[in-house]
Amino acid sequence: MYDYRKMTLQQKREAVQYRRLRDRPWHSPPHWEFLGQRQFIISATCYEHKPVIGLTPERTAECEAGLLDMCAQFAQTTYAWCVLPNHYHLLLQTDRLAELRAEIGNFHGRSSFKWNGEDECRGRHVWYRCFDREIKSQRHFWATLNYIHHNPVLHGYVRTWQDWPWSSAAIFLERVGRERALKIWRKYPILDYGKKWDGD
Repeated sequence: MYDYRKMTLQQKREAVQYRRLRDRPWHSPPHWEFLGQRQFIISATCYEHKPVIGLTPERTAECEAGLLDMCAQFAQTTYAWCVLPNHYHLLLQTDRLAELRAEIGNFHGRSSFKWNGEDECRGRHVWYRCFDREIKSQRHFWATLNYIHHNPVLHGYVRTWQDWPWSSAAIFLERVGRERALKIWRKYPILDYGKKWDGD
């Protein structure tokens, strides 16, 4: 995510030229236009992975509530979510992706203003954009769901899924049962899912 900063001036020019010629945003992940109901993973991180969301449990809960309110408004189904100290993931189905993206932008703006005021850090860069990725298959869907629920364990915050309070993991385990959840985990492993973009 931050490789651009390490490039030489010539490498930066070439990277921007490459994206410009392909009609992609110059310095951010592309947002494709989709029609109809589709499933997506949507993720966003704090700038430089600083733990602004997780400064207090109340703030993490506030972020979770704001994201779920957006999902209730713009998604037909929210399958999974996880809010961590410096990023979040959502797995949902929507036919209003453009509207959801816009509302996420508004949410990032509102939360940045509020949290910067609370922390006396006016002007601080809180968020580093968000990206959406369409779910391509049943395997992709279940691996994504496993990845989202496993994220707090992956980052060392807790030992088990259900120990993390700002996630849908406990609800999922209650709904499908431990035995079925284990079968899904084994059948659809996360392997190196997220390795290149979900690092601290």
